[in-house]
This record gives sequence, C-alpha cells and structure tokens, in this order.
Amino acid sequence: MHIFAVTPIHVSEGELARRQARYDALCPAGVSVHLQDIGSAAPRALDTEQQVRDSEGMVTTALEQAPDEADALMPDCVLDPGVPALAGRLDRPVFGLLRTSMAWSALAGRRVGAVTRNQAIADELVRQVEVYGLTPVFTGVEVLDLDVDAIHEADRWAASLEAVVGRMDRAGAGDLVNGCSAVDLPEAAAAWPVRVVDPTALTLRLVAAGEAR
Repeated sequence: MHIFAVTPIHVSEGELARRQARYDALCPAGVSVHLQDIGSAAPRALDTEQQVRDSEGMVTTALEQAPDEADALMPDCVLDPGVPALAGRLDRPVFGLLRTSMAWSALAGRRVGAVTRNQAIADELVRQVEVYGLTPVFTGVEVLDLDVDAIHEADRWAASLEAVVGRMDRAGAGDLVNGCSAVDLPEAAAAWPVRVVDPTALTLRLVAAGEAR
C-alpha cells in the first residue's frame, strides 16, 4: 500500500527529509509513505487556534488533491486534520493517527491519555476525541509547554514527557499517546508505568496488518 501524507505545517527541506526518513524506517513490509510539505503559505507552527484551523483547511485540500497513484491518504499530524471530513467520502482510505491509535487502545480495553506540545494542540486533540466518540476511555491530556523546535530535539521532548508519565498513571491511563507524529520515543519509555504509544508507528503496523493477504 502506498500512502500519501502531508505535513500540517510548512517545514524546511531538512526537516521534511528527517520526517520522510522516519516513515521509511517505521513502514512495515508492503507499506510505503510519501510525505509532502504543505507549502510555504501554511503556518510554521501550531501555536494558536487560528493556526490549527488554517492548517486543517490546507491539509484537507492537499489530501483531496492527492496523486492518483496513492492507495490511501494520511495527515502527518496527530490531530487528524481533514480525517473526519474526508473519511468515507473519497474513493480510498483516509487514515488518522489519533483515531487509529486511540481506537486500538479502546479495543484492547485500556483507558488512554495524551500529551501535546502546547495548549492549542491539546484543545484540538480533545475536540477530535469527542468527534470520534472516544471520550469515555480518555483520561485527559497533559501539555508539555515546548516550542516547535522540540519536535526534532528528541532528548528535550523525552525529558518533558517523562516528567508527566506519573501523573497520567495516577489518572488511570493504561496507554499514553505521544501527541506528535514526528517524535521518536526514548528507549527508556519501555520501563515507564504507562505504555507510551507512538501513534505513527502503531498506525503503520495496523495498516500493514489490515492489508496482509
């Protein structure tokens, strides 16, 4: 399966290459992802509600205009911009990282929380959880208060993430969605009291399993 993905923000060539390499490393056999930058007119970060809305509109349009050779579509964003609007309306699947990873936790009988980089992203994530009807299994979201550069600074993200894991454990979360599509989890996360979910890695594994013949 060939998946066409688009970034939610305009990124540099170097960051686009880093994200593409991450997809290449995470894709199971039989699945490939081609990542496209959303374009220079898009926000450089999702720091405000308006930037989130602008990104959603641009990602939706880009997915609607995806090349014909793509078998499926996916926003490169844990907020699933465009997914509720497009899923079931197009002639090919539209995968959402948040919907897929949270639904898997729910199917496994685990309550699930999330972390996000800032409050604007947290507010939108909560809204999407409500859209998907997953509020009954959602324990809430913790805000890491990080700038956009932390997305490619894995050590800084990991340190902030580790600081909130205990609170999510006490809140009753069995799983914790790492609320960014482009951040690698530290090896130490395997020993934390809550199972930290890389939504990109999990979604790609589930897509591959669903396509297996």
